[in-house]
Amino acid sequence: MVPADQGGGLMRVDLLAEPIAGLDEALAVVEAFDRTLVGGLLRPQPAHAGALTELAAAVAGTPLASRVAEAAEKALAGAASEDHLVVLAAARAALLGAIHDALTTRVDEATGRTRTRDTDAVPDQPAAVNLLAAARSWLADLARAGWQGIDHDLVSGSAQVVFAMLPDPSLRRLATLLDGFAAELAASCPGAALDRFPVRRWADLWARAMLLTVPGAAAAPATDTVTGRLLPLGVDLHEHATAAQAQVHAVFEPADGGPARLVRASVSVPKPDTVVGVGVWQLLRPHLSLLAVAGEGRSMHLENMPITVDGDLIWADEHARAGEPADAFATARVALPTAEAAAGAPPARHPAGIAIPVFLENYTVDRDAEALALALAGHRLAVDVDRIPTAGPLTPEAVATSGACIGLLRWDAGGFRVQPLAVETTVKKKTSVVHAGAWAGGTDDKSAAKAEKAATEAVAVLRERAGKLLRT
Repeated sequence: MVPADQGGGLMRVDLLAEPIAGLDEALAVVEAFDRTLVGGLLRPQPAHAGALTELAAAVAGTPLASRVAEAAEKALAGAASEDHLVVLAAARAALLGAIHDALTTRVDEATGRTRTRDTDAVPDQPAAVNLLAAARSWLADLARAGWQGIDHDLVSGSAQVVFAMLPDPSLRRLATLLDGFAAELAASCPGAALDRFPVRRWADLWARAMLLTVPGAAAAPATDTVTGRLLPLGVDLHEHATAAQAQVHAVFEPADGGPARLVRASVSVPKPDTVVGVGVWQLLRPHLSLLAVAGEGRSMHLENMPITVDGDLIWADEHARAGEPADAFATARVALPTAEAAAGAPPARHPAGIAIPVFLENYTVDRDAEALALALAGHRLAVDVDRIPTAGPLTPEAVATSGACIGLLRWDAGGFRVQPLAVETTVKKKTSVVHAGAWAGGTDDKSAAKAEKAATEAVAVLRERAGKLLRT
């Protein structure tokens, strides 16, 4: 195996297993602060007092130092204002951002990839300050009560704020976040009856929402336009009870001969909770023509397509046309190793957001009853089988018999894991490729086609009923 930093295209898996200085300590500070949110900040428990002091100490050498120290002191006295809680959320985000940067730097070392650092944002129009203040007030009440103190009256306080925010596009991201967060909290009420809490997840949602209530925090990343060839690598599908998102990861080759870069195009849609699996594609497909092209294994030619400095294409069909066939594995072998990656905007730098396209081959598969891993040069890389969507033909069994894999490198539970997007297998000396997003543009598979038809009919019925309700 040739190291990536010596001209090879393969990944140095051994580097991913090496410890990162300061990582465990930073995570411990975040975890300790998150536990304070369980009992609440109105009257912090003595056992959690040290967590606030440690948070202040962790950012002592940064511009946040004095403000975090003051906020921690007020919180310890049970007198933290909304502004103090915003500062604590910012300190937590700063630590997680540092963790994110350390992890992505290690991945860049392992892959030999360069990463751009231009993350300027475009100031947005002033949002409705009164609505932001109302959302901040509700989030502050949550933090003071803690997850153990939530009840339906407290959680329902977000409803009017969300309803008022939704018509304003500049507030829709925060409104959606608040709505989903409140739904999770409501499903767990009363907090006093719970034995366990999703501590990290709820702290993530609370802190992210709290920061978005600061005017200007939702500023859009700077944008540019690009012209050239888009070579899809794979499709990542995210599914929630009431929403779905598809992300197409790709390599973009500029027409002017500049360096290739990693990009992605995303589409999100609301969905009924009865539409699951394969049926989700028929909700997503009309909003992103790239899904069909990626499912067919073709490239696309882009003309002045808007793109953010984060590498996110702001998709518009009028700027794209289907191109010639493009094999994803050929792209992964030839173009992916030298493609530049974007650093990502500061608010998005969180370990959970790491999803870096990688290519692996010549591995052996280790499998037991509970886990699946790829072994390369004596090192194991766990496979995140839980992220393989049911809305495609890719299965853990296909991964277990594969010899090459295009995947997203993620970091979870204290280690790196790979989420397969496509695998290459050999059966009777014949190479076969299986993509997780193979059905994004439609399928001839009988069971999949039947499921999508049933979903289409269900959506049609729901739309008809909604139309009747709106007319009454």
